Amino acid sequence: MDIDELIERYRQLADRYAPARAARGYLEDYKKSCLAMLMKEAEVNTRISTISGQEREAYAHPTYVKLLEDLKAAVFEEEKIRYHLKAVEIEIEVFRTKSANERAERRAYGA
Repeated sequence: MDIDELIERYRQLADRYAPARAARGYLEDYKKSCLAMLMKEAEVNTRISTISGQEREAYAHPTYVKLLEDLKAAVFEEEKIRYHLKAVEIEIEVFRTKSANERAERRAYGA
């Protein structure tokens, strides 16, 4: 694969990485808000006054469980793209090393 193809692949992955990172960050922050809203709901609807009881109800709520599943998927997608980016970075480094070796060899043999 030539360097132009590697760079293009890197750009495409970077374009996918940014939204994946944003989605993960959003879900991580929203998790806190969701927990607070569900705790408040537990307090109002079930008259549970203790924080631990409200937390238990919130953690068990289907909305929170769904959020965790979405967060898991977002983390998976971000990490997958990140490792693909890293692989392309390594390929670019290999290309650079080979090119430097070829230049050194040409200088050494006067070609």
